[in-house]
Amino acid sequence: MSEALLDIENLSAGYGDFSAVNEVNMKVEKGQIISLIGLNGSGKTTLINTVAGLHRSSSGRVRFKDSDITNLSAEKIVSKGLSLVPQGGRCFNRMSVQDNLLMGSFPKAARKKSKETLCRVYELFPDLKEMRKRPAGTLSGGQRQMAAIGRALMACPDCLIFDEISLGLSPAVIKDIYRRIIKINQEENTSVILIEQDTQRALKASDSFYIMLKGKIVLSGKSSEIDSETLRKAYFGI
Repeated sequence: MSEALLDIENLSAGYGDFSAVNEVNMKVEKGQIISLIGLNGSGKTTLINTVAGLHRSSSGRVRFKDSDITNLSAEKIVSKGLSLVPQGGRCFNRMSVQDNLLMGSFPKAARKKSKETLCRVYELFPDLKEMRKRPAGTLSGGQRQMAAIGRALMACPDCLIFDEISLGLSPAVIKDIYRRIIKINQEENTSVILIEQDTQRALKASDSFYIMLKGKIVLSGKSSEIDSETLRKAYFGI
């Protein structure tokens, strides 16, 4: 097994006296798609927000590309090559679609090739090119999600994290977005972490999985090898 691109070691985080993430260990290799699945309130978003610099850990360590990024600011982590696409396709509503995309290229290395990357984003999401002058607030839910993905791609990440990418979207839109995520992974060799409640869709798209319950990883392995009964028991904790 090759050295991990992202290595989470005994990571814990919480809110006051409440512990939401408890000594989690996870590894993501270069070019790998990982699914992180679990019920609402299992700690998935807190874990990823902590990794991405949006929440502070109470203990443990996060290494990315062999560099310790534990509790670095979000902007420094993005500059190192780790980007998060948050829930709900959040955009700057009054700004144009193109300006929203260009906001993602603030890291110094990404700014140098922003024109090239923008062309790549428009190739991947042709609808965004057609709507590039429109305010982002006028987009549909699926279009906003595409804009959020495009903005994250503008930072030229080595690893993309998608937090509940399918939340509130129609099955047809979800299928289309997943197709493009897989294309990004295959063509750019970008590592991907999918945070999902839709276990079957996430497992189908991923190489390996982690199941989280009550702040802990309760099961992990290859996505192609887990059976439905083992999955059900781990997912619901029964």
